[in-house]
Amino acid sequence: MPNTADKQTSPQQELIDAINQIMPFGKYQGRRLLELPEPYLVWFHKEGFPNNKLGRQLALIYEVKLNGLEGMLKPLLKRKAPK
Repeated sequence: MPNTADKQTSPQQELIDAINQIMPFGKYQGRRLLELPEPYLVWFHKEGFPNNKLGRQLALIYEVKLNGLEGMLKPLLKRKAPK
């Protein structure tokens, strides 16, 4: 029986996860990565993205915004849970 922990995440799922990831720190803490302002992502690009999953997700969102794909991905944002 295959171990489910060994399964690779599809590129599509990685993109959906990245756009819905919540920024865990900083000025924009609590915002989804797709909602981060482009200048903030440009700053990260210049300074260096963290060397972890969040860094890879930030780099992906930077590329999305750089290439003007943000509008196409907005429908994939998950709705916020009611408080």
